[in-house]
Amino acid sequence: MIPPDGQPILTAAAMRAAEQAHGDLSALMDRAGRAVAQAVARLAGPSPVLILCGPGNNGGDGYVAAAALAAAGHAVRLAAVAPPTTDLARAAAARWTGRVETLANAQPAPVLVDALFGTGLSRLLGHAITAPWHRLAAAAQLHVAVDLPSGIASDDGAVLSTPPPAQVTLALAALKPAHLLQPAARYAGTVRLLDLGIAAPSSCHAIAAPTLPEPGPDSHKFTRGMVAVVGGAMAGAGELAALAAMRAGAGYVVHLGDGQGPPHALVRKPWSPAALDDPRIGAVVIGPGLGRDAAAHTRLDAALATDRPLVIDGDALHLLDLDRLADRQAAAILTPHAGEFAALFGKGQGSKIDRTLAAAARARAIVVHKGPDTVIAAPDGRAVVAGDADDWLSTAGSGDVLAGATGATLASGVAALDAAAAAVWLHGRAARRCGRSFIADDLAAALSRVR
Repeated sequence: MIPPDGQPILTAAAMRAAEQAHGDLSALMDRAGRAVAQAVARLAGPSPVLILCGPGNNGGDGYVAAAALAAAGHAVRLAAVAPPTTDLARAAAARWTGRVETLANAQPAPVLVDALFGTGLSRLLGHAITAPWHRLAAAAQLHVAVDLPSGIASDDGAVLSTPPPAQVTLALAALKPAHLLQPAARYAGTVRLLDLGIAAPSSCHAIAAPTLPEPGPDSHKFTRGMVAVVGGAMAGAGELAALAAMRAGAGYVVHLGDGQGPPHALVRKPWSPAALDDPRIGAVVIGPGLGRDAAAHTRLDAALATDRPLVIDGDALHLLDLDRLADRQAAAILTPHAGEFAALFGKGQGSKIDRTLAAAARARAIVVHKGPDTVIAAPDGRAVVAGDADDWLSTAGSGDVLAGATGATLASGVAALDAAAAAVWLHGRAARRCGRSFIADDLAAALSRVR
């Protein structure tokens, strides 16, 4: 069972194409079912297992898993929604020599395995399925989903029929968008990948711990990266971003605008466009607390006119003309939350991954589409997805902290997509270090411990 970090993410269509290219689908189902059986045996220990099988190929995986568990001497029962309807599932069901119970009449077991419906589901599940399934899940000590929790849409994370939450989801061959995208991801529990030996190339991957530059004997504050944070109407937001940049590893941070007080390591200078001309600046962060008045427009214009890499957040996103990014040679990273994204790019179509990729192509910049799931997309079609954000990040200033951390990773010389993904990873890990009921100042401070 492989953690999802850095693993490829495939849509249902891409997964089917990979399976077809691999060939011998019967052997592939055998491999999948046996892998599920091995994983369930590890998770269940000696506890009896009940496997729920649907009529399609996800159910076929369940039949193979049940037969493999029984052959290994494990106490296992099987309940089916309906007879198998695909050739692969019928062949798999023939290997199960035990009794096939009906879902409606099945009695609970300590371990419940959901092999009802997998990728490709596009309809509601009826009460005749959901009611007994929820009853059995409520009585189980462990609920395991095969590939996906049944009732969710693989590609966009929509919930078609609310499933009982799984403690573990065993992703077959590759991750699917719904393993990371909300609201579906909240029903998947801990996701673990089962490697089936299928080549599954993808330009979209789950987020992973970053590799960031470390200081060495010859390092000094400017080789660590210099970040300039443009202040504005709400000085505290800019200062919070500046603090986060320092805590995320920048060697020198200057706040351009009003404000005073700690930390004393923060360099404070009055705002002037000339301050952005310093060739040592590795990244400019603009937007946190900027405001939306004429002065804010002037500061954004000055930042866009520089040849420095930019992190554009908050108020600056509401003022931004995307066409201004077209002629810039230096990298730009936009960090909108859902409301800012809609204001800048419109509603869009498709999954959050699709919409963020389209936005990155439109802006010709890296787009970090924040939220309970975060999608980071590049204009060249690459994407990184971070799921399961800490719910306590729903606090004022957390976005300012992410903007500052992004400035630090970008100023360190890391490529823009990697810098954005690194900042999102650091931000999420810092939130978990903070525990409950933290404020954004705590979050910024925790970045040092994460680094």
